[in-house]
Amino acid sequence: MPNLPPLPPPENLLRHATSPYLLQHAGNPVHWRPWGPEALAEAQATGKPILLSIGYAACHWCHVMAHESFEDPETAALMNRLFVNIKVDREERPDIDALYMSALHLLGEQGGWPLTMFLTPRAEPFWGGTYFPPEPRWGRPSFRQVLLGVAEAYRNEGDKVAQNVSALKGALSRMAEAKPGPFPTEALLDRVARALVRATDAREGGLAGAPKFPNPPIFRFLWHMHFRLGQPACAEVVHLLLRRMSQGGIYDHLGGGYARYSVDAIWLVPHFEKMLYDNAQLLELLALAQAAAPDPLYAERAAETVAWLEREMLTEWGAFASSLDADSEGEEGRFYLWTEAEVDALLPPEDAALFKAIYDVSAEGNWEHRVILNRRRHAERLSDAEEATLARCRRALFEARAKRVPPGRDDKVLADWNGLAIAALARAAAAFGRPEWLALARRAFSFVSGTMAARDGRLLHAWRAGRAGAAGLLEDHAAMARAALALHETTGEPSCLARAIAWAEAADRHFAAPGGGYFESAADATDVLIRSRSAADNATPSGNGLMAEIQARLFHLTGEDRWRQAAERTIGAFAGHEGIGAMPTLLAAADLLAEGASVVVAGDPEDPAARALEQAALAHPDPALVLLRAPRPDALPPGHPAGGKGPLAGRPAAYVCRGGTCSPPVADPAALRLALARRPPPVPAPAHGAAPPA
Repeated sequence: MPNLPPLPPPENLLRHATSPYLLQHAGNPVHWRPWGPEALAEAQATGKPILLSIGYAACHWCHVMAHESFEDPETAALMNRLFVNIKVDREERPDIDALYMSALHLLGEQGGWPLTMFLTPRAEPFWGGTYFPPEPRWGRPSFRQVLLGVAEAYRNEGDKVAQNVSALKGALSRMAEAKPGPFPTEALLDRVARALVRATDAREGGLAGAPKFPNPPIFRFLWHMHFRLGQPACAEVVHLLLRRMSQGGIYDHLGGGYARYSVDAIWLVPHFEKMLYDNAQLLELLALAQAAAPDPLYAERAAETVAWLEREMLTEWGAFASSLDADSEGEEGRFYLWTEAEVDALLPPEDAALFKAIYDVSAEGNWEHRVILNRRRHAERLSDAEEATLARCRRALFEARAKRVPPGRDDKVLADWNGLAIAALARAAAAFGRPEWLALARRAFSFVSGTMAARDGRLLHAWRAGRAGAAGLLEDHAAMARAALALHETTGEPSCLARAIAWAEAADRHFAAPGGGYFESAADATDVLIRSRSAADNATPSGNGLMAEIQARLFHLTGEDRWRQAAERTIGAFAGHEGIGAMPTLLAAADLLAEGASVVVAGDPEDPAARALEQAALAHPDPALVLLRAPRPDALPPGHPAGGKGPLAGRPAAYVCRGGTCSPPVADPAALRLALARRPPPVPAPAHGAAPPA
């Protein structure tokens, strides 16, 4: 192959990476290569199949497999002889991870990390799995057995490998096709919402069963549907989720923040890693719940979680790091666990008795003879004096814990996850009356929009140590555009609206797919076998769902029909999918487009009365709401139903506009809240391709 570059040296090349996960493996005897054209060219030049290993820095089982296999010289020698070995940080290249995780699912295997996939030299998947033990165990072959078996099959069973490749590539290509259908109706939204409510755990909250994940996109959709459909159950399951999680072991009662999931069905035993994206979305849910039903628990958990973000996740550049590891000193959860003796040694006896009773501290422990602090059995609020004692105890234990070896921090900055955090902080600042949280959001936004901006108008996906780690993906532009709109509505700054429009337009230029919707990878991505297109939400909202939300919100904010058309194209590309119930963010965007309300505040924005009206709108719990400021009657978009309307008897006034008509003006926040609560019955949804009522 004369056009291929010379082969790289037979050594581990991860020392040149920026990703903390890749750097964790830089000392392995495996000849790891980072994903990219050079590694793929090496596979083609040598004819060796590719062993692709995908994980992330906070992943416990990734660490286990690394210690057991990748650090073992004999296993590494086998890998080096038989394969071109490529290591990927799933957080840095979620497009690569999503593609090969889909291939694993098509093989009938349950997904997870570490993801271990075997590819042809052209990066075509033909077999895979997740964690493999060093010796046969739990009905699984050893990793060395897998290596030998896959290499032999690739060498001697070419027909079977080719069949697998053809079937998988065909299925992956079909998954990326548009599946057009009619605009989602109220009946569809109702059917999806009811099915999701039925899938929840009526006692413990969250989805039924174990392990338990927060699934914020699902519960944000249900919250949205409470206002759309008037179903109390949709809000009740959100409140139950937040209360159970916030008193369970999945929450860090000393340092704040929620772990990624619990391994059981009762939120007691967490998988101890903490992710930025989970905490961002849960903070937004706490803010929405607080706006509807103020609760000291929500206020405390929000404040503690933001304090954790600022103390442990804020980088020196002002943006937020990605995650904290599950492990410290080589042991999962070691940093967070206690014994009764440790608690007794730190607290006065009279305080210790109360603390141990409330936080489930006992000699036998509640997990592997140690204690995970939780308030599951004592979730009710105690007297002010008792709560003050508990707070004093928590501070003492927190200070003692701070002397332990902390979990590792993955300090790379991801544009999409920071976008989720910025939007959440903006909403929480309004809901909880904490303007300093808005300052945190603006600081992170400034870094991502400045330092992580490419020359062609796109964003970078990852940044660390002064270097870009990966090119921007759809989710980066969608999440940051959503963050920009959150800041625009919160502050009124026109520059934030302009940023959101620019990123939405960049997505159109670089990610738009035939038939509507968007590919995850840009058009100039050269190392992606198949460009994925999906609107299914996972632990984070899908890029296509977020794009539909942004386009719907831009339509209400600007009045420009191009954004209505864009939202309909995005939604319509997936509306015929039989799995549309797995696309709650997209469905919520459809409702926002058709039924969203505009609150117009007419009057001088510097007038305290105008600011009070704005605050009432920003702190309202209905997510299908946009705020427009009209310092002059001609400041609104052309054709807006509130156009020409102004202050009321010289005082700033607010108008609530839905479906082409506006409420009478109101001049005080309480009256505005009442006007927003009187949501009229939904109008018929437009047919696909038709405009919502003007």
